[in-house]
Amino acid sequence: MKNKLILYFLCLYTLSACTSSQKKGKEETLYSGKISIAVDESFKPIMEEELQVYQALTPEAVITPIYCSEVEAVNLLLKDSVRLAITNRRLTEEELISFHTRKFFPESVRMALSGVALITHRDNPDSLITVKDFRRIATGEITNWKELNPNSKLERMQVVFDNPNSGTVHYVIDSICQGKPLSTSLKAQKSNEEVINYVATTPEAIGVIGANWVGNKADTTRLSFNQKVRVMAVSSSVNATSENSYRPYQAYLALKKYPLTHDVYILINDPKGALPTGVMTFLTGDRGQRIILKSGLVPATQPIRVVNVKEDF
Repeated sequence: MKNKLILYFLCLYTLSACTSSQKKGKEETLYSGKISIAVDESFKPIMEEELQVYQALTPEAVITPIYCSEVEAVNLLLKDSVRLAITNRRLTEEELISFHTRKFFPESVRMALSGVALITHRDNPDSLITVKDFRRIATGEITNWKELNPNSKLERMQVVFDNPNSGTVHYVIDSICQGKPLSTSLKAQKSNEEVINYVATTPEAIGVIGANWVGNKADTTRLSFNQKVRVMAVSSSVNATSENSYRPYQAYLALKKYPLTHDVYILINDPKGALPTGVMTFLTGDRGQRIILKSGLVPATQPIRVVNVKEDF
């Protein structure tokens, strides 16, 4: 009986060791495993292409993107529900302290240079706007197209953003409105795509979306925009003219001539240096940066060729 018990325990030990070995074989690495990442919805077109290429190159890695608002993306990172997030901003000091108290040391890694695009209905002849006037529109000081252009046939404006908690909204509040609250009359849609569709069917509307949503997918040169809407040219001068106003072409983003630009960051908290680090390395490496270049935005680590663009207002 004693011999049988010893044999029984030996079998259990062997089975346990085999199971443990199998689990260790499935441990997450730089190039394998299964993770979710949080992505500000305004970067959905780029990230879909990035992940498609990444998955083809690393078939043992399964990446599930969670497209959400910037606030939700950062909160998921703070709660350790994800270990990588794509946003418009770095982690704040308060957020870093929250990580540090738990012995985590996350990083904010620059991935690209993007911008905020202003779009109107295709039949709206007003194609130029100053940063100052956009600020006045966003804060509710201007509510009528005639206040912007006395000759306009349009009347009350309908200002449309993507999401109240998006990176686009926070950028406008912090960088354009200088901390002033947005007008309570602004409309919010669920996504950038919904903003485009709303503006395309609403003559009085002006939409505020991520610059990577306005590109014409059929144009590989990225020198034309989405044909459903009109993309406004923005000036940092007191008065907007065709000479001092710029649309969010890649070259104007790179040269900072387009005034509504901002960086895109990878927020990563990966103490083990596993799959999230592998994804970050891809996004900031040659292949990942080439995809950003192709998208019409400006890569953070790759040089670009500036092409002169003849504007037609």
